[in-house]
Amino acid sequence: MPRLLKFLALGMMAGLVGMALVAVRLRAAGESPAQKTAHKNYSESISGKDGEKASFEMIAIPGGTFDMGSAASEKGRNADEGPQHPVAIQPFWMGKCEVTWDEFDLFQDEVGVENPEDNEERLKTKADALTGPTPPYVEKHYGHPHSGHPALCMTHHCAMEYCRWLSKKTGKSYRLPTEAEWEYAARAGTKTAWFFGDDAAKLGDYAWFKKNSATEKKLNGGTHKVASKKPNAFGLYDMYGNVMEWCLDHYYKDAYAKFSIDKPMLSPVFLPTERKWSHVARGGSWADSPEECRSASRRASELSWMKDDPNRPRSIWWLTKFDVIGFRVVRAVDEQENLKNLRSKVTRESPDE
Repeated sequence: MPRLLKFLALGMMAGLVGMALVAVRLRAAGESPAQKTAHKNYSESISGKDGEKASFEMIAIPGGTFDMGSAASEKGRNADEGPQHPVAIQPFWMGKCEVTWDEFDLFQDEVGVENPEDNEERLKTKADALTGPTPPYVEKHYGHPHSGHPALCMTHHCAMEYCRWLSKKTGKSYRLPTEAEWEYAARAGTKTAWFFGDDAAKLGDYAWFKKNSATEKKLNGGTHKVASKKPNAFGLYDMYGNVMEWCLDHYYKDAYAKFSIDKPMLSPVFLPTERKWSHVARGGSWADSPEECRSASRRASELSWMKDDPNRPRSIWWLTKFDVIGFRVVRAVDEQENLKNLRSKVTRESPDE
C-alpha cells in the first residue's frame, strides 16, 4: 500500500508540474496580459471598417486522448477511416458555431479586392500583407439566408486567409482545426458513430441534413441559423450538418496507416502546401445523409467543387456553386511549433491538380 500511495503522489506531482509548464508556455507565447486568460469559454467581438460589429463565442476544449477513426463494424464506414489509432490532443478553444456571414462579411468588406492584381500589388509592397477575396462569380450569399447563417462556398485558401485576418484583428492566434482536433471535439468523449449514439433516427435533434433542411424558399434544402439544434457535450453546435467544415490538413486516403495503433500520436497534422487539392472537410452538410455526418466521416476536396467557375485561372477564393462547405475557427492554448504563424501557400499560379 505505501508503494501505491507513493506512486499516486508522484503522479499528482507530475500533473501539477505539467499544468505549470502549460501556464509558463502560455505566458511566453507573446500575447498581451489581457489575453493571458484561463482556459475557459469566452466571447470575441470584432468591428468592421464602417463600425459594424459581430461577435462569436469560443468553447474551451480540454486536452485528452481518443481513438481516431471508425471501427470496421461501424455502419456507413469508408476505408479511409481506418485503422483506428490513439491520438493525444492538447487543450484548445473551438468556435461554438460555424463562422457566420455576420463575421465573414466584415472580412470581405475590409480586405476584399476588385481583381487579383490588387492582392499581388499588396504583396509586392509587403510580403506578409493581408490579401482578400475578389467578388464571387454569383450572388454574394449564394442564394442562402444571411444573418445568423453559416458562411459558405469559400476555398480552403480563403478560410485560412480569414483566420489570418482574424488573428491580426484580435491579437490572438486563430486558425482552422486540424482533422484530429475536429474529430476529438465532435466526439466529445464518445466512441459511437455520432456523439449522441448509434441511432441515426436521432440526428434530426442535432443537425440540419438532407432529410430535414428543406424550407419554403429552398425546397431542395439549405442552411439554417446556427445553434438552432442541440449541442454536443462540449457545448458545440452544428458539428454535424448545416455546412461541411474545412480542416487544416491535406487529405490522404491512407493517412491513418501512417500512425501507431499502440501508442498515442500527439497532435498529428498533414500540413497544407501550395497545392489547391485535396484538403479535409468534416461533419457533412445540409445536403448529406446521416452516414456522411458521422464523427469519423472524411471528405476530400476536389477540382469538381469549382467546375462551374468561368475564370481562367480559376478563383483561389470561391467554389462558385458548391454551397455546402464552410468552417469554424480554433485557438490553441499552447500552439505546436509546426503551426505557429502558418499561412496559406496557395497562389494564382498554383496548379489546379
